[in-house]
Amino acid sequence: MTTPSGPAGSWPLRGAIVGVAAVIVIMAGTLVGALMAGTPRASGVAAASPSPAASGGVPIGPSEPGATASPTTPPPTPEPTPNLVAAPLTGRLVSPEAAAHRVIAVMIDDHSDARPQAGFNAASIAWHAPAEGGIPRYMLVFQDQVPADVGPVRSSRQYFIEWAAEWRAMYVHAGGSPQALATLALKGRGQYVWNADAFRWEGSYLWRVHGTRFPPHNVFTDGDHLRALAVKIQAVDGTIPAAWAFGPDRDGESRPSGGTIKVAFPYESITYRYDAATNAYPRYINNAKTPQVDAADKRVVAPKNVVILRMAFGALNDGHPDKHRLEAADVGHGVAWIATGGRTVKGTWRKSAITAPTLLFGPDGKPIVLTAGQTFIEVMPLTDAVSIHDGRIGMHDRLQGVDSGLR
Repeated sequence: MTTPSGPAGSWPLRGAIVGVAAVIVIMAGTLVGALMAGTPRASGVAAASPSPAASGGVPIGPSEPGATASPTTPPPTPEPTPNLVAAPLTGRLVSPEAAAHRVIAVMIDDHSDARPQAGFNAASIAWHAPAEGGIPRYMLVFQDQVPADVGPVRSSRQYFIEWAAEWRAMYVHAGGSPQALATLALKGRGQYVWNADAFRWEGSYLWRVHGTRFPPHNVFTDGDHLRALAVKIQAVDGTIPAAWAFGPDRDGESRPSGGTIKVAFPYESITYRYDAATNAYPRYINNAKTPQVDAADKRVVAPKNVVILRMAFGALNDGHPDKHRLEAADVGHGVAWIATGGRTVKGTWRKSAITAPTLLFGPDGKPIVLTAGQTFIEVMPLTDAVSIHDGRIGMHDRLQGVDSGLR
């Protein structure tokens, strides 16, 4: 029998050591297996991924038995900030699409039987001027806002066309004086305006209201139909240059308390009462104790700016003296009273051509800065009365630029 070489008695000792080591290895393997048996086995992808803490994510706490880890949900993508621009006729911040809307001018009835009229509060500019027989008429100019109901729509006059021509507007009316209709026939394809006569488009884009209204004070439309009509007659949207400058609302502490502006036509008087809380001019017809309300949105009519243009009017020699129609010296220049932020200044208006804008200048000859928002323009014959009383700041400080009891 051959025995291992080495010192006598070394084999039994080596065997014992080997045996003990084998037992230790077996016990360690059993312990590891037991520990792993109670822990879910990760997939190969998870095992290869770094821990949340190591990768900058939110650490995940101990899992429930049998649960599987889920990836951290990424935060939602923030909505982009809307790109707003100043509307050319109001200075209000609007979308670029709204700022490029085609200007739409609509003739509005001012007979007492036409009240309450609709569409005032959506207008960027409202023109109010004599028409015939001492009764004035409105032209509502829409641009960045699409109105709801609009009406009653009435007939055209030459000088209203020339104000609408400042914007190459789509001009909406129901008939008109012979002079106005002749102009629209020659210059109504975008040269001055885009002609939109209710007599042609009634039944599709304009309609008559029955029951609560009666002719001729019952022709109405709305903003969606007006926009569709503009497309129909190819009065497309596009870039519109601004003619006036606008600024933000006056600081509340610098707004005066009270103040009134009153204009008197032969048919009616209009009073604006400045409201410091809203920095606007609620509008009152005749001696009403409550302000005018727009029939479309049931809200008070209260423009941010009130402009009075003094202008010469004369009888229109159109072969119909019984109609008492007028013409106006709207191209040229004259005195203007401009009220904004509760303060009124005496300046000038200038219009160099039929399609040129009516510009407004202060007493220093510089362009006026209006408050962003709606502007009402009262065009007053030289003989009609105008009265302006600005409010006060504090107890004794009388505001400048005011001449009460004007004619």
